[in-house]
Amino acid sequence: MALFEQMRANVGKLLRGIDRYNPENLATLEPYRGGAGAKENAYDLEANLAVLKLYQFNPAFFQTGQEERPIRQILYLGELLETCHFQSFWLRVWMSKYGWTEPEPGRILISNQEENIKPKNIVEKIDFDSVSSIMASSL
Repeated sequence: MALFEQMRANVGKLLRGIDRYNPENLATLEPYRGGAGAKENAYDLEANLAVLKLYQFNPAFFQTGQEERPIRQILYLGELLETCHFQSFWLRVWMSKYGWTEPEPGRILISNQEENIKPKNIVEKIDFDSVSSIMASSL
């Protein structure tokens, strides 16, 4: 526990000021967040946010294992959108998977809103006693 508290103090110093966005801090933040934090069942929001921001600014520093394949796919899809490769992003696979249609070339209809509308009955339960004082004061 003392080692974790010492790491927490060191991380606290790293996260102050502009040095918070130094990519060299990942060498300290990743083990703190993952290894030591998990063993001590501790959660440090500021450290997690700093790591995410560092990955955002420096995507090349992001290291994944096999179990994090969806994250790599999300990064790839995000890159396709940011570089305006829309046709590559909206593959025919997505269209068939989600039932999207192409009514005319170059236009994709994602969904029919009328099919997604679900009516909901709202019932207000207000008795006269609860509003009588309001009504009396407005007269």
